[in-house]
This record gives sequence, structure tokens and C-alpha cells, in this order.
Amino acid sequence: MLSIYEKIISNYKNIGTILVFILTFLLITYMMPRERKFTYEFQIGSPWKKENLTAPFKFSIYKTDEEYQAEMDSTLSDLKLYYTFDPYQFKEQLNKFKDSFQKEWVEYSLKEYSISTEDKYYESGRYVSLRGLQDYYHNFIYDFLEKVYLKGIVELPEGDVSFDGSGYIVLMRGNIAEEKNSSELFTSKTAYKFLKEKIQEDIASNSNRNISRYNKFFDQFEIDRFIIPNVFYNSEVSEREKSERLSEISMKKGMIQQGELIISKGEIVTLEKFQILQSLKITYNEQQGNVNKFLVLSGKLIIVLLSLILIYVFLYNFRRELLRDLIKTSFILFMMVLMIFVASTIAKVEKVSFYIIPFTILPIILRTFFDERVAVFVHVLTTLIIGFIAPNSYEFIVLNILAGIVAIFSLTNLYRRSRFFISALLVVITYSMAYIGITVVHEGSFTQLKLDYFANFGLNGMLILISFLLIYVFEKTFGFLSDTTLMELADTNQPLLRKIAEIAPGTFQHSLQVANLSEEAIHRIGGNPLLLRTGALYHDIGKMYDPIFFIENQTSGINPHDNLAFEESAKTIINHVEKGVELARKNNLPEAIINFICTHHGTTTVQYFYKSYIKTYPEQEVDVSKFSYPGPKPFSKEMAVLMMADAVEAASRSLQEYSQETINELVEKVISKQLKQGQFEEAPITYVDIKAVKEVFKIRLKNIYHARISYPK
Repeated sequence: MLSIYEKIISNYKNIGTILVFILTFLLITYMMPRERKFTYEFQIGSPWKKENLTAPFKFSIYKTDEEYQAEMDSTLSDLKLYYTFDPYQFKEQLNKFKDSFQKEWVEYSLKEYSISTEDKYYESGRYVSLRGLQDYYHNFIYDFLEKVYLKGIVELPEGDVSFDGSGYIVLMRGNIAEEKNSSELFTSKTAYKFLKEKIQEDIASNSNRNISRYNKFFDQFEIDRFIIPNVFYNSEVSEREKSERLSEISMKKGMIQQGELIISKGEIVTLEKFQILQSLKITYNEQQGNVNKFLVLSGKLIIVLLSLILIYVFLYNFRRELLRDLIKTSFILFMMVLMIFVASTIAKVEKVSFYIIPFTILPIILRTFFDERVAVFVHVLTTLIIGFIAPNSYEFIVLNILAGIVAIFSLTNLYRRSRFFISALLVVITYSMAYIGITVVHEGSFTQLKLDYFANFGLNGMLILISFLLIYVFEKTFGFLSDTTLMELADTNQPLLRKIAEIAPGTFQHSLQVANLSEEAIHRIGGNPLLLRTGALYHDIGKMYDPIFFIENQTSGINPHDNLAFEESAKTIINHVEKGVELARKNNLPEAIINFICTHHGTTTVQYFYKSYIKTYPEQEVDVSKFSYPGPKPFSKEMAVLMMADAVEAASRSLQEYSQETINELVEKVISKQLKQGQFEEAPITYVDIKAVKEVFKIRLKNIYHARISYPK
């Protein structure tokens, strides 16, 4: 039992990876549609490339959208909307008018004619002479206001219903419904305008000499206070009438019998044939309840399982370092599940196009944190799975695979933020060109191109810019490194790099030379130059603790190792790795940079002190571990190149003579020794790569230490 437990502990990473793949399989399986998918793809104007197709069952031919819409328009062309007349609405308003008019007329008259407000002012002769005029205009306005209400003031309906004052409506007064020309009704605006015009006309024709003094009163009197709608759109009755009419329209226009030939091989898909095929597809999907859903689901499970197995095999063979890292493997699968989840969610929303969704975010993010090969492989398999969810699978798969590949190849120099905008633009252009190409191939003309597709592509491009924010979020959440962060870390004005330049200037210069050498080499063999350069700048930061113990920082001619035992000197030198890791963690450097500090010496020995010990104490047995770095060995191509560059650059400083022969011999000797010690066994670097790295080092060192002419004294 203990041995099983020990095996589990020793293989927990592998077990965790397998569990993550199983969880991914279950999640994708849950999101996959349970319905079977119609197997035929067809387009108007294209030849039928399958065998002769006969009807597998009896089905009806559906009308085209245009035919159905035309019949709907014809049916609804004389549809009259229903409005309800409220007989009680306006009585309250008339009473309000009556009270307000009398009160405001009296106040205006007293003020205008300077009539005292003492008791019984209404008995004064001057005021009594104005009462007739007051009664006249009160009754005049009251009568017209009542007539307006009796005709009806319409409340303008909201939404798709419009009232333009033309055509006929059905006006319901209680239980009586009558057709009425809508032009006979008022709106609040036209009612107000009508009443104001009537008042002005009467004032202009009135010969009463006192009326001119009331012009200001009528201007100030807000008659619109008493105008409110009393005719309302009856949506319930109108919609019921509309539904009854539409229910009488049949969506079908014919019938295909079982066994009847639908289309022959090579026959052109005409509009008529297209509609029959489309009707077959609709009926096929409606009969989902008659099929074994378990078998349909099983087929899709096989596709999902095969896709995940291929991803595992790909990572195992070509990116094993990712497979060893549970977080990175989980992230790749998480992004895959996220894209499929978005697709399955959008598939349930009929009004949202699949081409609005920026599926190219998947390859963009994977390319940012990993490499082009991983991004392309995962994107292609994810797109194929989504093809079972998306409508018009062939078109969707072609467009998204092409757009994804373009997005990946356009993302060079990711530390330049403008690349995201350029990449988004190129994706939109790719979508558009691919769509035009597919449409022309299928339709044989440009007339069938739909402008809303291009609008969707444009919106897709804008949403791709979300990836810039997501990269930052994922970078902080999962501890990944983007090129932007690497550029910031590689800036020599960073506090840690400025500190090492001040405390250990020789080490800093060594780091710069190593960065230049290794960056040039990784460009030749392929890798991440920015990551390697950043790692090279920080690989020796541990030397800041005891800079004088390292020869590149000794400028006074005093060597503290002269007073130490060989083991102590070796320990001091070896400790710069451990202290470098501590300093890096203290300054929150990313784990990917810390790995360069840990591995840049691998498990090699401190040769000078090791050989000095053997020479001084030949009779004693040597404990090699006291003179060996703790490791681990480099486990990436970039780490292996840094190890080679570090050793070669340090050794080159000890050459007595700089010539092509001595430099070549030095490079071969140093790297061959590392190979012999098995330092690159765990790194995915080939002998061909190592040979190319040697050539780069030889050329670079020769340029650095090139001979100069002697100037005359």
C-alpha cells in the first residue's frame, strides 16, 4: 500500500495532467449539442457533388423567406389597428378648465383694469361690464375643447406601431367598433394647435373694443394643460387580429413523397431545388426525437476524445516542457474549453452571428505565451470541434482557420502594442477576403455578398483588442510572461540591474556580453530571443552579495580567495546561484527568469578550485559535491544557450592571444565539455542546433576581440 502511495506522490504531475485532460473531455462533452447534424452542404448555383438524392421520408416544401414575407405583407396590408375611446377621460379636464379659466380671467382683469379687491368687487360697474366677455370666451373655448375630445385625442403608440394620421383604424367606443379615418383624430400637438388657431381667429373677428387688452391673457393661458389623450392603442385586440390573419398563412407550398428523386449528381442547385433541400434539412432537424441521441452523442465524443489525444501526443512529442508544467497544460485546455463554451452559448442566441465572436483570441493568446506551433495546432482542433456547433460548418471552419493563422503570423514583435491593432486589421481583411472567395465559388457572382457579414467582421476585429487586456489578466493570474513584460524587465534602468551595475560592474558587463551572444545564437536556431536576453541580464545577480570574490569585479589586484580553503572558495562561488534565486524572489521576478538563474551552471563543477584541490591534496579523496553546482540542468533551448554563452564568454577573458584559431579552439573545448557532462540532456536542443550556436559564438567573439592597428607614437 505504501509503494502505491509513493508512486502516486512521485507521479503527481502526470496524474494531475491526466485528470485535467479528463475534466476537459467531460466539460466539452457536456457542451456539445445532442442533436444530429444534417450531413449535406449546398449552395445555389453549385453542382450537386453527392450521389443521387432521394427523399428518405415524406416531407413538405417550405416557402422561401421572400415568399412568406410577401404573403404576410399582402395579408397585413389592409389590417386596421384597434384603438379604444375613453369617455370618462376628458370630463375631468373640462372641469379643470372651467375652474382655471374663471380664476385666471378674474385675476388678470382686476390687475389689468386696476379694480380694487375689496369686498363685492364683482358688483363694481367696470367689472360687471367685462363679465359678458368672460362668459363668451369661456363658453367658446369650452365648446371647442369638448368637440376635440369627442373626436378623440390619440396617445401616440410606442414600438413598431406608428400613427401618421392617414388610413383607417377601428375605434372602439364601449361595445361598438367603427372604422374611422385616422385623419379625423387629433394628437396632443394638433389639438393644441387647433384650439389656439380658433381662439386667434375669433379674437381677430371680434369687434369688442376691450378684447385687445386680453391678448396677453390668451398668450399666457396654457390651454395645453387640459389636453390629454383619450384614445389609446389597443395592442391586445390588434395583435389578436394580426395573429389570426397570420395563422391562416401556410408556410408550406408543396409535398415531396418518400423515395422521390430530389436532385441528381452533377445537377445545378437552382432556387427551387435549394428550397426543397432546405425543407428536407428543416424536417430532418425536426425529427430529432426519432433518433438515438446516445449514438449521436457517442459519435461526437469520439471526435472530442480524438482531438484531446492528438493535443496530448503533440505536447508529448514536441512541447514536453509544457506537458510537464501542469499550470501551462491546464491553461491551454482552459482556453480551448472557454472558446467552445462561448460557441455553445452563442448557438442558443439566434440573433447573434458566429462571425461577431473573436475566436482568433485563442491563437493570439497562445502565441503570446507559448509559440506559433502550439497556437496553430490547438486553434485548428478547437475550430474543428466548434464546427459541430456552428451553423454552416464548412464556411465557419475555413474562415476561422485562415483568420487564426494570419493572426499568429502577424504577431511578431509583441512588445509593440501596435501589433495588436495590425493583427486585428489583418484578421478582418482575411475574414472578408475568404468570405468573398467562398461566396463567389458557390454563387458564381458578387451579387449574393451580404453587407452584414462585413459589419460582423469589423465588430469581430474590434473585439479582438480585448485580447490585450486578457493577456495582462492571464499573465498575472497564471504567472506567464508576455513580450511586453520581458521588455520592461530587460530595461537596464530597472532598479535591480542598476544596482548590479553599481555594486558589481564587472559582472554587469559580463551579463551584457552574455545577453548579446546568446540572443544572436537563439535567433539562428529558433527560440524566444527576448526571454533569453532577459534571463541573461539577471542570471548572475547573486554575485551582488560578495562581488569581490568574482574575478571580473577584482580591480585592486587583491584576491580574497588567497586566504580561503578551496572548499570555502568553491562554496562562495556556488552560493551565487542560491543567493541569486533568493534575490529574484524577493524582487518578484517571474519564475521563467528565475529558471535561468538556477540552470545557467547546471550541475557542473567549479573547475579552478576543484583541480587546485586535487593538485594540492593528491592523496586525499575528493568530495565532488562540494565543488558542484546544485542544478538543475537546463530544460529549455534558451537555458541551454545561456549556459553555453556564459561559459564561453567567461573563458574568453582568460585567453592570452585572440585569434581565429584560439577562439575556435576555446568555443569547441568549452561546449564539448558541457556536452560530455550531459548538461543538455533535458533540453530540447539538437546537435545541429549546438553546431549553429558554436558558429555564432566564434563569429561574435572574433568581432569583439578583433585586432586593431597600432597608431604611431
